Amino acid sequence: MTQEPPTADQNPAAPGRIVLLTASHRVAPGLLSWPAWQTLHAADRVLCADPAHPQLPYLREAGVTVEHTAPTAQELVEECAGGRTVVVLPTADGDGTDTVLTDGLARLAGSGRVQMPDLELLPGSYDLPGARLLDLVQVMDRIRAECPWSSVQTHRGLAKYGIEEAYELAEAIEDGDGDELREELGDVLLQVVFHARIAQDGLDDGIEPFSIDDVAGTLVDKLIHRHPHVFGDETAETPEDVKAHWLRTKAIEKQRDSVTDGVPLGQPGLALAAKLAGRVRTAGLDVRPPAGDGIGFRLLALAMEAERTGVDPETALRAAARTYRDAIRAAEGLAE
Repeated sequence: MTQEPPTADQNPAAPGRIVLLTASHRVAPGLLSWPAWQTLHAADRVLCADPAHPQLPYLREAGVTVEHTAPTAQELVEECAGGRTVVVLPTADGDGTDTVLTDGLARLAGSGRVQMPDLELLPGSYDLPGARLLDLVQVMDRIRAECPWSSVQTHRGLAKYGIEEAYELAEAIEDGDGDELREELGDVLLQVVFHARIAQDGLDDGIEPFSIDDVAGTLVDKLIHRHPHVFGDETAETPEDVKAHWLRTKAIEKQRDSVTDGVPLGQPGLALAAKLAGRVRTAGLDVRPPAGDGIGFRLLALAMEAERTGVDPETALRAAARTYRDAIRAAEGLAE
């Protein structure tokens, strides 16, 4: 690299400034912060080793001259002599920085043999909350295209995994294990993204193609519509007020003939009984449970009693069963 002589307003003894300008690949190229644009326009030189860097077309359009060169740490320090500012667009690694260059600068600084310029890491754009979901969609796209197993899966073929993952999530919640909970939430999210990617291919007869953006958009619209006390002019003072409005809005949207419509009959028996009892109670109907002496009718009565007192019978029975499991292990000499 050739070093130009300092201008009249530069101090030959000044160490200068190195700016490593990073940008998130999850943000559209060219959408840089104002401090980033100010630094780019004021810099003495802007360097980038990657001629295919996604920011380059937008920098050129904004009148910023970018030189395609890959200076060593030593060359970069020399280039800053005289108080010059050099901006480097790193060839990004996983964390968004050029580790080869930064390691070299760190070694020079640690040697104590050179006067180091000021070193600044300037984020040109930031990830917003939820940005990693874009990575998930991109990874799922590639797996769907390149994995022999994933590429042939269907909604029906994956249905059982959604049920399994939901139960594993419930178990993680009951265990109170934060690491396990985070992992199981990811597994449930995988089912959502996987099914949306299958739907995008439009291969299932009778199902109109849709994408993960359509799924998210539908959910956003639903949440806004069912929370007018948050996004509108209505008020809700208690959780009961919120639930009542949610149920009213849902009934209007679904236009159902019976309070039992929409209750999945394939769910576990205790949960099904409690759900039906909750619908009846909310609707203000007076429907007594059918009479019978079998164990099923007794379980139904217990499930209704649990729902009436605010207890989830499925969760309560599962907790009791876990206690029973611990007693069994203790009898076997395997107690924790």
